[in-house]
Amino acid sequence: MFKKEKVKLIDEGKLTVKEISDIYEVSRTAIYKWIEKFSIHGRQERVVVEKISEEKKNIELLKRIRELERSVGQKQLELDYYKAIIELASEETGEDVKKKYKPKR
Repeated sequence: MFKKEKVKLIDEGKLTVKEISDIYEVSRTAIYKWIEKFSIHGRQERVVVEKISEEKKNIELLKRIRELERSVGQKQLELDYYKAIIELASEETGEDVKKKYKPKR
């Protein structure tokens, strides 16, 4: 009966969880369990969205994307350079260097 009465006071807005916790020296966790069990409002779920951490995570992901794009760009430049060198060597020697020196697997 005690717990139901205290939950009723909370439901009616006469006291807060903190006030009941302080007055009766009961943990807030215990009071929230009472509310879950005896409240007229039933079980309520709270959704907490941490905008700061989400924003921070998005910024970190964007930084990572930029790093990867830069790395891919550098690798593409290297490939283009090596292809140009192979073509130049083929022209200079008159042979298809790409086929002649193709690695064996």
